[in-house]
Amino acid sequence: MWHIEFFTDRRGRSPVMQYIEELPTNEQVKVRNAMRLLEEFGPELRMPHAKQIKGKLWELRPGGSRLFFFLYFEKTFVILHGYKKETQRTPKQEIDLAIKRMKELIEEVNRG
Repeated sequence: MWHIEFFTDRRGRSPVMQYIEELPTNEQVKVRNAMRLLEEFGPELRMPHAKQIKGKLWELRPGGSRLFFFLYFEKTFVILHGYKKETQRTPKQEIDLAIKRMKELIEEVNRG
C-alpha cells in the first residue's frame, strides 16, 4: 500500500487540502476515489486516472479537478497543488507552482 501526504507551507497550511475541502461534495468523492486508486496502484496508475506531466511531476485526474503529485520517498506521494480544469491544455502557471513546491520539499530533505 502506498501513502499520500499533502504539501504544507511554512505556516502549516495545506493549500491542496483547502482546495479539496472547498469542492462540491460530488467532486470531493471523485478526488477521494482517485487518491484511493493512487494508494492502491502507486506508480502503476496511468491514464485515464494519472498522467506524467514533466519529469517527476504527475497529474491525478479526478473529474473536473487536477491534482499534481510526485513520489517523495519510498512509498509516499505528496500532492502539491490542485486546480479546476477549465481548458484543454494545462496552464503553465499551475505546473510552475507545483514544480516550485516540489523543489521546496526536495531542498528541505537535502538540507535536513
